[in-house]
Amino acid sequence: LAWYNEAHVTDGHGMPILAEGLPRKVADPFDYGGGNINPCGAAHPGLIYDIDPHDYNKFFQCANVKEGISAIASCNTTSMPEYNLNLPSISVPDFRSAITVSRTVTNVGELHSVYHVVVQSPTGVKMEVFPDVLVFDAANKVRKFEVKLSPIWNFQGGYTFGSITWQNDRQVVRIPVATRITIQDFYADVA
Repeated sequence: LAWYNEAHVTDGHGMPILAEGLPRKVADPFDYGGGNINPCGAAHPGLIYDIDPHDYNKFFQCANVKEGISAIASCNTTSMPEYNLNLPSISVPDFRSAITVSRTVTNVGELHSVYHVVVQSPTGVKMEVFPDVLVFDAANKVRKFEVKLSPIWNFQGGYTFGSITWQNDRQVVRIPVATRITIQDFYADVA
């Protein structure tokens, strides 16, 4: 029995998902996120992108401040790019030069599993994933991988989309990747 837990980016008839609103358009990852969920596959995800709530505190430079008998969070501006959070997506809105992004996945599927990567680079971006094979067993349930993104073009652009898919003969785990090559900041782009 194979569990294909990949969220789908097409409807039940195999047609592209359409975004809500007018005018209608073919949806992109900003419209549908990871895609239409597959409930059976969601019950057997294979791999998860686990995140510790303290990572958000580091991201927002938050500290718990004790006031009387309760504690409140006091936060400043963000201290690191959002693409460094271990989320099941990668978005680089101000992409000027090559960067490396890390992700950590936890195997919650079969004990002995091997996943191979399938890379669909965003248009205008060279995307490489290291390692390209993840091996899980009883001693190694958590694996880290790195994604190197390099702009191919040198011009101001809109968002382009791709994906990273980890798969074996039983599981398919895909995350969307969005990049926006930026040469210079324009007020309309950052407002």
